[in-house]
Amino acid sequence: MSSTSRRYRRTACTGLALTLPLAALAACGGGGGTDASAEGGSGKGTISVWAHQSQKSEDAAVQAAVKSFNSSQSDIKVELKLIPGNDYTKTITATSASELPDVMEFDGPTMANFVYNKKLAPIDDYVSAKTMANATDASKSQGEIGGKHYGLGMYDSGLGIYGNKKLLDAAGVKYPTSLSDGWTAEQFTDALKTLKAKDSDGKTLDIQENNGLATEWGAYGFAPVVWSAGGSLLKDGKAEGALDTPAAVSALKTVQSWKTYVDPNTDGNAFAKGRVALSWVGHWMYPTYSKALGDDLVVLPLPDFGNGPKTGQGSWAWGIGADTKNAKAAGAFMDYLLNDTNVTAMTTANGAPPATKTALAASPLYKQSGPLQLFADQLAKPCGDSDITESCVAVTRPVTAGYPTITAKFSEALNSVYGGADPKSALSKAARAIDQDFSDNAGYEIP
Repeated sequence: MSSTSRRYRRTACTGLALTLPLAALAACGGGGGTDASAEGGSGKGTISVWAHQSQKSEDAAVQAAVKSFNSSQSDIKVELKLIPGNDYTKTITATSASELPDVMEFDGPTMANFVYNKKLAPIDDYVSAKTMANATDASKSQGEIGGKHYGLGMYDSGLGIYGNKKLLDAAGVKYPTSLSDGWTAEQFTDALKTLKAKDSDGKTLDIQENNGLATEWGAYGFAPVVWSAGGSLLKDGKAEGALDTPAAVSALKTVQSWKTYVDPNTDGNAFAKGRVALSWVGHWMYPTYSKALGDDLVVLPLPDFGNGPKTGQGSWAWGIGADTKNAKAAGAFMDYLLNDTNVTAMTTANGAPPATKTALAASPLYKQSGPLQLFADQLAKPCGDSDITESCVAVTRPVTAGYPTITAKFSEALNSVYGGADPKSALSKAARAIDQDFSDNAGYEIP
């Protein structure tokens, strides 16, 4: 399961309930000022490492990597601390930079805020050139600000539409087989209509409504609609004129029209139990869906709203604490953590796309002709977070300390549109709120 599927109710400031939106993060800390630079140190001795506690298989993979690293050499000893996932981001935010570890894991969209608040240092001088070169372009896009890299991930994420081949064939619906022949939004709507005619309750689509749309799932899952329509959540530091373009408004109006076909999925099993033929979700549902459907499971790209199909990307990553006195040792551990053995162990544990080129190419799931090759193909065409052209596919969520405000306002707008609100009014309101917040915080500029 990726960070995206666990991220919905995260927040950051001390004392705030975990059900508050991620927007609370943007209000924490002073921010601004000079970029933090770690001290290189001796490259020997004991270093501290923090990671989020997740499912047992992921925890075991991290623990095994630390144990193996400590056994592989005698110069550096890693002391690992696992912090419950629901408290993790809050803990980093509430901890002063001087008390943070030498190496820490962080959820991708929080990186810029931690850089803004001087809690992460650039890793370029401490991670080897080999490690950096082996990182996928999509992973590097998530970890880069102003030409400097602050994080690299062991794994990535991606979105698609899972299809039930048996139900699609029974309804006579022809479906795409790769990125090159993906549905247009109009064709996707037609497929829903055709499926409805063969469905007992007329509900043919799952969009993970049970997770809520006014959440990070709403932003991660449906920002690709805006990008595919040629819009953006933020462009040149502004949301107005990017988020609320006529094409973006029209695209969300189309999404709004799909509600009549959506199973609310209150039990979380709408697709696995065969109640719907299509499920709009991410790679993390593959194990469940594959077990339920076997050879009847097909994986399709999200529909094209005019600017090419798009997907979100990014997940948990690793970086170096800004106040470390031993960044050389921290970099050596990151090199080890991101080798093929450890990345493969982690992605075998959680099913996510490997974020290194060699592990991705060898992955039974994501390699050429693998069942999830589509996700790898999407990640091989990264857009970054600003130059979203028709030819690229995997878009990084805006790398800015103001991301918590962006995701909160966009997901609120999406939820209201899905509930029947006017898309133009909802997106314009969200854009104004985002721009006001950026104005109040000097654009969240990171020197």
